[in-house]
Amino acid sequence: MSQSVFWRDPALPFVELRQVEDGRSLCYAPHSHLEWSMGAITRGESTFVLTDREHQVEAGTLVFINPDRMHVCNPIEGRPWAYLMLYLDAGWLAAQRFRLGLSASPDWHDLAPDVMRAPEVFNAFVGLAARLFDPGPPAAAKADALLDFLALLLPRLSTAEAPDVPANLEALADYLGGDQAAEDMSLEAMSRRAGVSPGHLIRRFKQHFGMTPHAYVINRRVQRGQRALRQGRAIVDAALDSGFADQPHFQRMFKRLLALTPRQYRRSSGPQQKDAAPGEQGRQAPVEPA
Repeated sequence: MSQSVFWRDPALPFVELRQVEDGRSLCYAPHSHLEWSMGAITRGESTFVLTDREHQVEAGTLVFINPDRMHVCNPIEGRPWAYLMLYLDAGWLAAQRFRLGLSASPDWHDLAPDVMRAPEVFNAFVGLAARLFDPGPPAAAKADALLDFLALLLPRLSTAEAPDVPANLEALADYLGGDQAAEDMSLEAMSRRAGVSPGHLIRRFKQHFGMTPHAYVINRRVQRGQRALRQGRAIVDAALDSGFADQPHFQRMFKRLLALTPRQYRRSSGPQQKDAAPGEQGRQAPVEPA
């Protein structure tokens, strides 16, 4: 198996899975995802940093990352390590928590803890990953396996307190995360919008979001490009539409944040046709609009 493999299915747009069997050469810059994600360290050990918290994780450990939370997970002095990473649409996952009676509403709420060591859940996750990568079962059977796993996992997770971010910085982040992510905006313009000096903005923004405003915009652009690639867009189109000046710049930033190239990301196991029929619906909950 190659160093990094993705599984996706157009019939199940709310889930994606990544497997890395040898992560010694993978190096991530601080970044965040739009999705809620969980990982399983299947071999070796690593350092996992989530916002301002650092954890040493080893084989058998599960890690959890809320949407838009800065994180990084890299090798320890080149030691071998391997992992699985599951990405779930946050709106879809919130609907599952509501369906299971674990939330009073289908709205998203951050989840805790950061890490977990629970052999039953770990083994179930590894089994789910094998099921998703298996080309035999239909999409409906894989959706049912995912829902069965979530019924085991989600009762063990609690609602986390939302970060306390100043209103002016929250508004700026929302603005930068919208269409503005595909446009250039100077630090001075960001500072005027937030009503603070450039130096103050950089310090406070990094304190609350784990990266500078400029890095935040680059992260958002990579997220937009990643979504475009999942939808089957050409790499050059994904680059330009997400705000990069050219394809090489997009490729450099994509690899810096996600530790693989856009072309490697586009290659995945599972059905590739964009308009694949969903088949039987099984016990799938309604899918949130993309």
